[in-house]
Amino acid sequence: MIKLFKYTLDNKRYHTLNYFFKNKFHSKVFKVSLNANFSCPNFKNGQGCIYCKNGSGNNYEHLSLEEQFNLVKIPLDKKWPNSKYIAYFQANTNTYAPLNILKEKYETALKFPNVIGLDIATRSDALTDEILDYLSELNKRTFLIVELGLQSIHEETLKLINRGHDLQNFTNAVKKLQARHIFTVAHIINGLPYETKDMMLETVKYLNNLGIDGIKIHMLYIPKDTPIAKMINFFHLLTKEEYIDIVCCQLEYLSPKIVIMRLTGDPDKNDLIAPNWLLKKFCVLNDIDKEMKKRDIYQGDKIIP
Repeated sequence: MIKLFKYTLDNKRYHTLNYFFKNKFHSKVFKVSLNANFSCPNFKNGQGCIYCKNGSGNNYEHLSLEEQFNLVKIPLDKKWPNSKYIAYFQANTNTYAPLNILKEKYETALKFPNVIGLDIATRSDALTDEILDYLSELNKRTFLIVELGLQSIHEETLKLINRGHDLQNFTNAVKKLQARHIFTVAHIINGLPYETKDMMLETVKYLNNLGIDGIKIHMLYIPKDTPIAKMINFFHLLTKEEYIDIVCCQLEYLSPKIVIMRLTGDPDKNDLIAPNWLLKKFCVLNDIDKEMKKRDIYQGDKIIP
């Protein structure tokens, strides 16, 4: 008998973001990445995380938020004229600014046509109680997602990658967001230096028990001119086959209700040292689907009811 997974519209074996949006908003929903020119508290020491180049997301920081938004929205509207949008504050740490600045940025984005929510990527050490209270109020007016980078639960790894905060800081932030009923997403990275498969599985088991709403799983990649680029010959970089195996196992330890926001990243090919297989994103995603089908597994299979 063929098992039909509840939280998908396209025969995936995990809880897809497409399903989540369609089920919640009954419409096609697109996330539009915005660069609001925020910095990061971890850059204060002049380094930041060892894989970071001071910024991620789009490269349109010289444009206004509205100009950035329209660059994406206008072409999409031609193909999907009734779409809805979530303004995604992606680059750097998007709560690392005075509250009045945050309010100005967020409220501006909420006024754009057909915007039904905000997605704010940030760090657990950049959420003051004042900001959390504002996010709580914002959450009552719109659909709000807050994404927190964790990368790993292992303290030795967090120190090695110069994460700038520990696991307890992350956990406290998640609990504060949950107390305010804010949709909370965790970022993790597979393949960090010297981590084993078991360590990566322990990270998702911890997050599952923490009760997060969504997760983004990335593969470590090595950008040029970063501290980790100097380490590349001193640790094992996962092969595509190893990454797929780990992701498939991780999905089994995540509750089916947790939304899988991402299963791979999008490195810039002009800035990438390794691994080159990440440049073929859809091949990686298709191979994850094939492997789950081959193993006949689904998200949450190893969760004890």
